[in-house]
Amino acid sequence: MFSVGNINIEKPLLLAPMEDVTDIGFRKLCRELGADIVYTEFVNSDGLVRANKKTENKLEITEEERPVGIQIYGGNLQPMVESAYIAQGKNPDIIDINAGCWVKKIANRGAGAGLMKDPDYLQNMVKEIVNRVTLPVTVKTRIGWDENNINILDIAKRLEDIGIKALTVHCRTRTQGHSGEPDWSWIPKVKEVIKIPVVLNGGVMCAEDVVRAFKDTDADGIMIARGAIEHPWIFREAKELMTTGEIKSPLTPDERIYTALKHLQYQMAIKDTRHAIIPFRKYYSGYLKGLYNASRVRQVLVRLEDYSAIEDTLLNYLTELKKDLPFDKAI
Repeated sequence: MFSVGNINIEKPLLLAPMEDVTDIGFRKLCRELGADIVYTEFVNSDGLVRANKKTENKLEITEEERPVGIQIYGGNLQPMVESAYIAQGKNPDIIDINAGCWVKKIANRGAGAGLMKDPDYLQNMVKEIVNRVTLPVTVKTRIGWDENNINILDIAKRLEDIGIKALTVHCRTRTQGHSGEPDWSWIPKVKEVIKIPVVLNGGVMCAEDVVRAFKDTDADGIMIARGAIEHPWIFREAKELMTTGEIKSPLTPDERIYTALKHLQYQMAIKDTRHAIIPFRKYYSGYLKGLYNASRVRQVLVRLEDYSAIEDTLLNYLTELKKDLPFDKAI
């Protein structure tokens, strides 16, 4: 059971915080598709205390997303403490501390997974944050810096002792990044040493992975990152598979196309046209995956900067799919 603050969910599926991905639009879409808890993009603590507008915008949340967590990151104690307090002012359900980001420019400066190299400092930082805010504080981390420095069990006990309410463990080391197989065997080991909820993260790319992760590790929740970028339906499909033993809602071309358009509309509701459409291009491969002549359509879509043109292209493509005609004959 994932019991944190006012949240009590059996076997929840969580949308991981991801830079340039988990903005309001994507969080809203994933909630509609079955995500139980969603998280903001990483919020830089130094930028937040300097009142950087772009950083402050990442704190924005909406009621329809709840439960929602704000994740902050940084390597400097006082900015982290103050940014947690500022984030609390937006009234999220959870304040989450990023101690797992593997990217060099972050980890090598002592933030993200870099905090794992100094457990005393990490413990003290999180303790100060817990004492500064009234909302539940959680932490997302990795199993260690590298294969010779796996210290997740020690860190888990330290963090539970100072009052965090849940721990998410990405089951790779910092040096692995996103490569190599995650070692899920660390989840039951962590659960042996702490009593707070433990969430598994890493290597969950499809509904079958979710079922296997719960079965093999007895995790209290599963956090999904890259698996949701290309296939946001993973939340719905995983729940169907867990409850009925099968995926009862196979994707149709209609749902792929109309979900893509809905997602883009959500982005345009919160951003100007250019800043909505251009970053959205990274999603086309996922939405069109497996459809006839999808690569040709993507080549058209990534050159478009007008919503009407994108909509026309996708709806014309859908019409041709239903006619079972090659897309190139339609254009």
